[in-house]
Amino acid sequence: MKELTSTKGKLITGMILAAAMIRLLPHEPNFVPIGAMALFGGTYLVNRKLALLVPVAAMLVSDLALQVMYGTGFYASMIFIYLSFLLIASMGFFLRQRVQRQTIMVASLVGSLAFFIITNFGAWLASHSTYPMTMSGLVQCYVAGIPFFKGTVMSDLFYNLVLFGGFALAKRFFPKLALN
Repeated sequence: MKELTSTKGKLITGMILAAAMIRLLPHEPNFVPIGAMALFGGTYLVNRKLALLVPVAAMLVSDLALQVMYGTGFYASMIFIYLSFLLIASMGFFLRQRVQRQTIMVASLVGSLAFFIITNFGAWLASHSTYPMTMSGLVQCYVAGIPFFKGTVMSDLFYNLVLFGGFALAKRFFPKLALN
């Protein structure tokens, strides 16, 4: 918990929470910083438990706010969103010693693909009335999700640029942030 009280920990946590709150603003379908905040937290929060917990807690806070504001925060397949979120945060562990444009971009794209595969599978499992519980129904669900995939990919790339780039700028102007 000491990590969260340091200036660096407060900044990283604040950036993740701010990203989560962006979900409350009007946006294009799937153009939200979910994958980016998971990858960023997994990369920069040193304690692995906190690296998973902080982004999940921020996501939960934004889901609660979405539920109160619009009634859309919770639904049947959301466990799959959280599972993909944890997977993407775990991918951040592998970026820790390799934070470069190329590795962030590849991790972002892999995270987008993982999110698409996991969440559409969850949507298929949870929507018995929409898609038949057959291989054909699963394929239909994935095909129906393709238009949303563009938003996921674009938002992951954009928000990873914002979070990782913003933190890189902060470290440049405040060199103490670069210290562990």
